[in-house]
Amino acid sequence: MRIAVLARANTAMLALTIAVAGGPAVAHHVGVYVPRDNEVSANFKQIKFALQARKFDVALGLFDNGALRAEMRARVADLPAGLEAATRGAITAGDAPAAERSLMVFFAALARDLAQEADRRLADPGESAAARGASGRKFLEAITRYYNLIDFAVTQHDSKAAVAVRLALDDAEGFAKDNGPRPAGAPGSNPKATTGQPVVAPDPAKMREPLQRIAQTLSRLIETSSTSTRRIP
Repeated sequence: MRIAVLARANTAMLALTIAVAGGPAVAHHVGVYVPRDNEVSANFKQIKFALQARKFDVALGLFDNGALRAEMRARVADLPAGLEAATRGAITAGDAPAAERSLMVFFAALARDLAQEADRRLADPGESAAARGASGRKFLEAITRYYNLIDFAVTQHDSKAAVAVRLALDDAEGFAKDNGPRPAGAPGSNPKATTGQPVVAPDPAKMREPLQRIAQTLSRLIETSSTSTRRIP
């Protein structure tokens, strides 16, 4: 029986991979840039696809053997108590909304932790402004990747929190832009930079405030959402 479940899970994973690789890029609710998946975000999409298709045995196999559960276990100290068990219990019970709510809490926690770490890095006086700006952009890309996955769920659960996060992401992205001068003709070169016109450089100090808003908003969301996930056996 377990072999059959894993075989179906692998089939679903392959089908989803082909669909994602072959289909057009779809913009999420946050902006138009969609960062590339990593193993955790790809596994989330596979599980969600199976949940929406009501293939709960497939979803369980994907969860049990995937990168998402491994990441949950690695970060257990930073997550609401019992989140892994709640997620697995909801999938086993065929409760898609409860499973998706638990997954929303998990990715909100990942994005919150990244925002807090980004804020700490941006405040580091031992780094140059350019280095801090580059680090901030990388963190912002990862935060956006994770939040994009759950934006719709957050909007349904707490529309005010969703709006607050989207606005903060937009603000952070504005301060993270690097339109500095580059040699003419180089990839990403800015014609204005070669004509003596003003250019915009990343502003690490200003990036901190919207990142703090993201962390605070997601912390509140996690707290209000975790009460219901703890009720799942």
